[in-house]
Amino acid sequence: MDINFNKNEDYNKLLVSDLIKRYTKVKLGGGKKRIEKHHEKGKMTARERIDYLLDKGSKCIEIGAFAGEDMYVEHGGCPSAGVVVKIGYVKGKQCIVVANDATVKAGAWFPITAKKNLRAQEIAIENRLPIIYLVDSAGVYLPMQDEIFPDKEHFGRIFRNNAVMSSMGITQISAIMGSCVAGGAYLPVMSDEAIIVDKTGSIFLAGSYLVKAAIGESIDNETLGGATTHCEISGVTDYKAKDDADALDTIKNIIDKIGDFDKAGFNRIKRLKPKENPKEIYGILPKSRADQYDMMEIIKRLVDGSEFEEYKAGFGKTLITGYARIDGWAVGIVANQRKVVKTKKGEMQFGGVIYSDSAVKATRFIANCNQKKIPLVFLQDVTGFMVGSKSEHGGIIKDGAKMVSAVSNSVVPKFTIIIGNSYGAGNYAMCGKAYDPRLIVAWPSAELAVMGGNTAAKVLLQIEKASLEKKGEKFTKEIEEALHKKITSRYDTQMSPYYAAARLWTDAIIDPIDTRTWISMGIEAANHAPIEKPFNLGVIQV
Repeated sequence: MDINFNKNEDYNKLLVSDLIKRYTKVKLGGGKKRIEKHHEKGKMTARERIDYLLDKGSKCIEIGAFAGEDMYVEHGGCPSAGVVVKIGYVKGKQCIVVANDATVKAGAWFPITAKKNLRAQEIAIENRLPIIYLVDSAGVYLPMQDEIFPDKEHFGRIFRNNAVMSSMGITQISAIMGSCVAGGAYLPVMSDEAIIVDKTGSIFLAGSYLVKAAIGESIDNETLGGATTHCEISGVTDYKAKDDADALDTIKNIIDKIGDFDKAGFNRIKRLKPKENPKEIYGILPKSRADQYDMMEIIKRLVDGSEFEEYKAGFGKTLITGYARIDGWAVGIVANQRKVVKTKKGEMQFGGVIYSDSAVKATRFIANCNQKKIPLVFLQDVTGFMVGSKSEHGGIIKDGAKMVSAVSNSVVPKFTIIIGNSYGAGNYAMCGKAYDPRLIVAWPSAELAVMGGNTAAKVLLQIEKASLEKKGEKFTKEIEEALHKKITSRYDTQMSPYYAAARLWTDAIIDPIDTRTWISMGIEAANHAPIEKPFNLGVIQV
């Protein structure tokens, strides 16, 4: 191994180390003191509940662990959006679990909490996955009610989705393990079955204080909406549990008896480990996002047996397309080639840039995968589409539109891994969040933005210079340096994978070594949902 490999390896391992430290902090939710108070009430934390529910020793993946990171600072923060979401196995059946974290503002809903809950439901709907809600929430965070209550993608959409999922036959089970108040009370009642924990669980549209204020009635919360009331008088809940563990055991027993599901039928054979060492990814991936490297070396360390059948290898070389297997599943891979390549005409093409020939190749390959019912995996390290007169005259917009149309209309499940750059329209063509990937994750090396910080600074500096000169003012070196520093600083912050993860532009930031697990579990989830419509590219320019 050369010195650059060692430098890259050290740098990328430090990024992963930082990821682990951040995740360790996030897992504490509202902090150790609040966890202790939670335990004093005889309750498990959200993460403890999920750990108890999921099959021991089985794999699981967490959605949105960094949601809310460095947001709502003036309100005390909202670690992990105050809700924990994991895809895992209960009695051998793949499920998605949503658990309110009552150590974070008593489980109150911030705007990002609603977004994360809706993402969990979206995953359940797309993949027809059973969904389990572990409810322990004080309801909407009132100081921010205007940002969570009335709009289409706000709090009320949760209950609309409950109804839609029920009509689709998607299993929904709720356990009321703490507070469940106001509009939030509809979630467990709109589930197929609801469990409530005696003495610690309660559910009502209005608590005792509000009842007193509204109608003058004096009543305690337990009598108003506790387990005995709803299991023996109102009939709102179906099972009374003596404690958290009992409630979770009841869920396990219910899930254990669910019948098998109709499968999409994606191809899978016995899995093989990559022949090339996946840990070498740390040394291959360069420290600088501007440096070149061979994406094929990354692919060899992600796919079974390091075997890859490349499609149109000699054409459109800045995109790699081809077939492989990941954990036994057949996949079609579309990846940005990050090294400079030479065309048959002897022209040099920049790595990470999508040219017309690359876009045309990808469009055809995506259509082929849809024809063969093969899930698609996008490996992003893209700076955008090629610009300049030659590209414009050659129809780059038209060819790029073909690729975007193919990605948009694809009916097979898509999975996106942001390895490095994810800039501009390249993000879109390579199946960014707006193009409905079943899962989208970033490596710690990822950067998401309209363009790189240095490029953005150059563009904005030109605009500022023209503006000042138009006014008859001088654009001094001091002004240029100060503005450049301000712009690049802002872009560096906003391009961070943690900035993106905080806003749920991605589902997770992951160690590159975990990529195979995420793709495999994602395809397994997608296999629950048979494809119901044919692939149709729509109208495109020829």
